[in-house]
Amino acid sequence: MRVAAIDCGTNSIRLLIADVKDKDGHLELKDRVREMRIVRLGQGVDATGWLAEAALERTFAAAEEYARLITTHKVDAVRFVATSATRDAGNRQVFVDGIRSRLGVTPEVVSGDEEAVLSFRGALNAAAGLTPEDRVLVVDLGGGSTECVLGSPDHVIAARSVDVGCVRMTERHLGSNPPTEEQQRLVLRDVDEAMDTVARTVPLELTTRLVGVAGTVTTVSAMAMGLSRYDEDRINGSVLGSDVVIRACRDLTGMTREERAELGFMHEGRVDVIGAGALVWRRIIERVSDATNGRVSTVTASEHDILDGIALSLAA
Repeated sequence: MRVAAIDCGTNSIRLLIADVKDKDGHLELKDRVREMRIVRLGQGVDATGWLAEAALERTFAAAEEYARLITTHKVDAVRFVATSATRDAGNRQVFVDGIRSRLGVTPEVVSGDEEAVLSFRGALNAAAGLTPEDRVLVVDLGGGSTECVLGSPDHVIAARSVDVGCVRMTERHLGSNPPTEEQQRLVLRDVDEAMDTVARTVPLELTTRLVGVAGTVTTVSAMAMGLSRYDEDRINGSVLGSDVVIRACRDLTGMTREERAELGFMHEGRVDVIGAGALVWRRIIERVSDATNGRVSTVTASEHDILDGIALSLAA
C-alpha cells in the first residue's frame, strides 16, 4: 500500500509518500518522498485568532505542489492532519475549503491529544534498544504547541498538549535577537506553567528515555553535534548528553539573527524562531531531569514523528 501523509503545523507543512509493508505483524514504512516547506501558517494567530491571508496563500501553494507529487506517485490513500494554528483560528473553514479543493481530501484538525499519540507512534522508530519496561517520553516541539506523551513500546500511558511552541513564544515574548534576559524569563515562565500542566496528566517521574522530535529539536541536535550542514542520517537516533544539548540551546538563543543564518545546518525559515524554540526545549529537558532526579541524562533526537504516525494510521 502506498500512502501520503501531510502534516500542517504552525510553522511548516510536510509531505511523506511511503510504501507500507507488514513484516511479521509489524508495519514498516519505506520512504518514497519526504518534503518540507516553511509556510508559517500560524503567523499572527496567537495575537489575532485568525489565519493571515498571506499565510494561507503560502500554504495553498505548497498544497498544490504536494498534490502534483501525490498524483505522480499514484498514491492509494491520503491523510491530511492540521494541528495547533488551525485549532486556534476563527477562519479555519477557509483553510479547510482551500485544502479540500486542491487535494481532494478534508484536512483533519486533530486535538492535541491525538496529535501526541500520532507523534509517539512515529517517533519510536528512532529509539533503538527499547525494552517492554522502558517508559519513553516523546516531546513534539512545534510552532504553536508542544505534545508530551509517555508510553512503553506497546502502548501510550498518558499524553498532554500545551500551547507553547517556537512561533507562539517568539511572537508573544521575543522582540529582539538575541532576546533580552527579561524576554527569556517570560518564555521560561510560560514553559514552566505548561510543564506544570503536563505533569498533572503525564507522570514524568516514570520516564526512562527522552525522545524529541520536530525541527527545533533536530536543529538543536545539529548544533550540539557541531555539524557544518544538516545531516538527517546522523541526527536521526542520535543520543546526546542533556548538558551538551542544553549548552547548544543556550548558544542558539544567545546568537544574533545574522549569526544563526550563517550556520550551515540552519533552515532559513527557522532563523527567527529557533531562539524561542531552544528556550522551550532547554526548559523541558531540565524539567524532565528534575522529575527523574537526574536519572534521565540523555536526549534522543528523531527525524521520525507525527508524519510517520499519520502514514502508519492510514495503513492500520
